[in-house]
Amino acid sequence: MHAIRLHTFGPAEHLTYEEIPDPAPAPGQVRIAVTAAGVHLLDTAIRAGIQGPLPELPELPTIPGREVAGTVDAVGEGVDASLLGKRVVAHIGFAPGGYAELAVTEASRLHEIPDGMDDAEAVALIGTGRTTMGILQFAELTPDSVAVVLAAAGGIGTLLVQYAKHAGATVIGLAGGPAKTAQVTANGADLAVDYTNPDWPDEVRTYLSKLGSTGESGGGHGVPGATVVFDGVGGEPGRAAVDLLATGGTHLVFGWSGKGPHDGEPLTFTDEQLAARGITQTNVLGPAMMRKAGDDSVGGGRGDANPIRTLELAALAEAAKGHFTPAVQRYPLARAAAAHTDLENRRTTGKVVLIP
Repeated sequence: MHAIRLHTFGPAEHLTYEEIPDPAPAPGQVRIAVTAAGVHLLDTAIRAGIQGPLPELPELPTIPGREVAGTVDAVGEGVDASLLGKRVVAHIGFAPGGYAELAVTEASRLHEIPDGMDDAEAVALIGTGRTTMGILQFAELTPDSVAVVLAAAGGIGTLLVQYAKHAGATVIGLAGGPAKTAQVTANGADLAVDYTNPDWPDEVRTYLSKLGSTGESGGGHGVPGATVVFDGVGGEPGRAAVDLLATGGTHLVFGWSGKGPHDGEPLTFTDEQLAARGITQTNVLGPAMMRKAGDDSVGGGRGDANPIRTLELAALAEAAKGHFTPAVQRYPLARAAAAHTDLENRRTTGKVVLIP
């Protein structure tokens, strides 16, 4: 099979397209003939040798990638043979292997892809969609909500905009450049703002002043404010977005990818600063997200004991209801290095997916 391998941590150019032996499924595993493999920002950090949330970096050489869709073409001992030929999607965990024509994973991780769903979209839902549902556990969106979504043309941002609109909320999407703001508008946002324009906060405040029903903003500008900020960017854009919150508003943090002097650092406030603004801040990643999902708060009563599967099922269910339509940007598997470079340099929209 062909696969992308990493022999030395470093820049994207270290990802090489190679031919290697086909893997075989172990007991309890299946092998998937991959039709789509998801690329995550975390993949770029691991490639660079940044451990991040991983307990340890993978041994080299390694095949990156943690999200795949395709058809089951082999099963290991103890696995139901009826899975052969099924279209499936799976998050294969922190074990590497996704950037390849064939990937193995535990049969327990599989979800069948619903009829009519594109494989690349299924990959987006199992990764980006799962995280989005985890974030939404912390937001009670109603028709009275005014939501500000940073990086609204990205994979998570796209789904947050769509979900908030289906909940009846007023949605303000922030993105970089006219092409991305056009996509945010197409996704249903009430206002799409280019936050590479230094005057973008004033544009949002003008819009909020016309709404006139959510309470004065915590930034002290004497205009109505938003009720929730979905922030996966941090830095100066995140800080400016927090200034748009009304008293009683919520700042939900799920990343800090912003470019600038504080790139890679979370945007945090002291308890005193939050109290002075009359807002709350929650970092929704990691244990907080898993604890809440473990309570089945988004699982629709399915009661799955695995919180990750609970969120995956919830994302697939939202897509089935028409509330999620993932944005996907496809690259040939052989161009994985280009996909990493474009993702790191904010040149992508939606979920980045490799196609073998």
